[in-house]
Amino acid sequence: MASLGVKVIRPALKAVSAVSAEAAGRLAFRIFCLTPSRKPKSAKEAALLKAAVSTMERSQKVTLSFAGGWFVAHHFPRRPGAEGPRILLAHGWGSRSDYLATLIDGLLAAGAEVVALDWPGHGASPGRSLTMPQAVRAIDAAWRHFDGFDVAIGHSFGGASLACAAGAVVCDVPARVPGKLVLIGAPSEMTWLFKGFGKMMALAPAAQAAFEGMVERLSGRPVDGFDAARILGMLRRPVLVIHAEDDKEVSASHARRYDTAGPNVELYWANGFGHRRIVSAEPVIDRIKSFLGEGRKAAHLRRIA
Repeated sequence: MASLGVKVIRPALKAVSAVSAEAAGRLAFRIFCLTPSRKPKSAKEAALLKAAVSTMERSQKVTLSFAGGWFVAHHFPRRPGAEGPRILLAHGWGSRSDYLATLIDGLLAAGAEVVALDWPGHGASPGRSLTMPQAVRAIDAAWRHFDGFDVAIGHSFGGASLACAAGAVVCDVPARVPGKLVLIGAPSEMTWLFKGFGKMMALAPAAQAAFEGMVERLSGRPVDGFDAARILGMLRRPVLVIHAEDDKEVSASHARRYDTAGPNVELYWANGFGHRRIVSAEPVIDRIKSFLGEGRKAAHLRRIA
């Protein structure tokens, strides 16, 4: 959030908190969930969107609904004769499926079917806010519509959301567990975001408690229940975590935390690609394609033996 916005909002929250800590916490949560403008922030982002047009035009837009809203998924069928996995692809906060066009092209070339989500408040989807419980419900809606996924790949917030959906953290939504998971530059838990935002906004302890309590109201679980690393360690499914040690938005400590979650988690360092360029980096896409193919050849040989 821009420093000017913080300077304006912080005293407003303090004033509300003086009257009602509960109201201050609810207001802080509404601000926290606001999604950024969809307009490109730079000439580079505008160029990326323009370059993505040819890829995105190959998809069919599918409108999906969940309790409280709706969103758009971009469906890319397999190329003729291909037998690759069905993949659910989720972008990060403030992004959109278009920014994953290079990755989508790589997955399609590998024979995959791809369903790329635009989160509520992002891309082609309506709205100006997003919560993690909403993201989990969106994943559930896509899962039901497309009859499940073999693989799920998520960048940043998208990766954490896929992990939380697999862990059934929203109490009335069933676990949506793919055969394999790929998390790129993803946070391993949500508490750090809430604590960091509360500190930035100088929330009093009672207001901070009310702010964090909104998560439990929406999902049935406290904010520390959204622990993606703990969930993945319990899944017993192959997980590839890709991160850059030079990531300035999501600390590499999150990747190291994933790495210690369980023997099913593999960590691949993609240093030099930061937080955003990592999703289009050729070595990263090659590693994902290799991960998707692992085990398929052995399974094929068992079938024909």
